[in-house]
Amino acid sequence: MTDITAFANRLGKNAKHLLKWARRQDLEAWRLYDKDIPQFPFAVDIYGEHVHLQEYDTGWHMAPADYEAWLAEVVEAVCFVTGFAADHVHLKRRQRQKGHDQYQKTGREGTDFIVHEYGRRFWVNLDKYLDTGLFLDHRNTRKHVGGLARGKRFLNLFAYTGSFSVYAATGGALSSETVDLSNTYLDWARRNFALNGIDGAAHQIIRADVGAYLQEAARAGKQFDLIVMDPPSFSNSKKMPGTLDIQRDHPALVRAAMQLLASGGTLFFSNNRRDFVLDPALAADYSVRDRSKQSVPEDFRNKKIHQCWQFQS
Repeated sequence: MTDITAFANRLGKNAKHLLKWARRQDLEAWRLYDKDIPQFPFAVDIYGEHVHLQEYDTGWHMAPADYEAWLAEVVEAVCFVTGFAADHVHLKRRQRQKGHDQYQKTGREGTDFIVHEYGRRFWVNLDKYLDTGLFLDHRNTRKHVGGLARGKRFLNLFAYTGSFSVYAATGGALSSETVDLSNTYLDWARRNFALNGIDGAAHQIIRADVGAYLQEAARAGKQFDLIVMDPPSFSNSKKMPGTLDIQRDHPALVRAAMQLLASGGTLFFSNNRRDFVLDPALAADYSVRDRSKQSVPEDFRNKKIHQCWQFQS
């Protein structure tokens, strides 16, 4: 069993810097620890007065009693450094996922509560699903989109709980369309819209398969000035025809989205597939800039948690 002291010391060192940084940034949701020490393969995220503690699968094997004792020490160290009670630490064991597994229920209900981020408010739940309703690694791009949105027509594809749309709408977008296939997450998006006082008439929420939506939108002659596309790496959802493999399918998706982009517009395309490679033909056909370094927030040690590109029409 590894001595817990190194983990506790690193948590304390990170907290000393990041607590002040988060307060200055008006952030209630941020990453305290990002698998900094290999022997402690955890992500520790602060959400208000709660901790989202994720253990990543390493394939290591411990005797069950040793493992539970080690895990209890990890939780104790987190409580000691953060000052939160153990019942405010929400532990998940995270294995490699396929498709929409990250969106599936855990079997626990949990409690919905609100966190603030750069003046916006979002509903989160640290227990019910593997993910929380707010992807912290996209915080920088959300803020960037909010800063670009004034007077723009915005489109959010694979929208999850609509956080990009919240930033666009509160940033002054003229209108927006928020597209996803999941009723559960679109309902969550509606709650986020209501929480931020967003007009549902100008900012529409649309349940649709993104591929089918892009075809219909092109036929309807829709145009947008600002588009965000953040698809999963893979999906075999029963609600959609066929499967989605982002490495295989991204050229067609990007090209279809670019058809909807007005002159002078911007498309942000991102995904978190580890071995993803952008089709070089896209860079030949469009103005493309890799924004991955700028898009990963300061509190994430893993700078390869996602990749992000900016396409210009």
